[in-house]
Amino acid sequence: MTMTAGGAEGLLFLTDDQLRRGIEAMFFAYRDFTGDPDAILADLDYGRAHHRAVHFINREPGLTVSGLLDVLGVTKQSLNRVLRTLVEDGLVESRVGRRDRRERLLFLTTKGEELERRLGEAQRARMRAAYRAAGPQAVAGFRQVLEAMMNPEGRRRFLALAESARG
Repeated sequence: MTMTAGGAEGLLFLTDDQLRRGIEAMFFAYRDFTGDPDAILADLDYGRAHHRAVHFINREPGLTVSGLLDVLGVTKQSLNRVLRTLVEDGLVESRVGRRDRRERLLFLTTKGEELERRLGEAQRARMRAAYRAAGPQAVAGFRQVLEAMMNPEGRRRFLALAESARG
């Protein structure tokens, strides 16, 4: 792994203890990052799988069920359980595809958009505060580290979502 410092390339060597501290930092950050939405979800008898589904359906309205399966990397059976609940509770609408009638296109309802807004607000506030505290160079470095940890397919999907957001 290389890092640029003062224009020169040098190897970055980390001890096992430094790596362990990084892993622990990720555990604690993830716990706190998901804690606020978890409280909202618990009131509705939902879990993190529901949150992820709502997030990505909001991110890409008209996402197919197979596309959501690809993004989430879960089994069809577990996704069907989550989607069934979200549809029955009026948060997600499943429509038949226009080009391929076998496809099911997923959209959030107004109720689903409201839930996504509540869940996302807490996480955006936490990310915004952390990014401000860390500064722009740290934010860029953090994103590089996260992308480097993704497997190639996950990175491809992440970069495609980022590109679609730019329009």
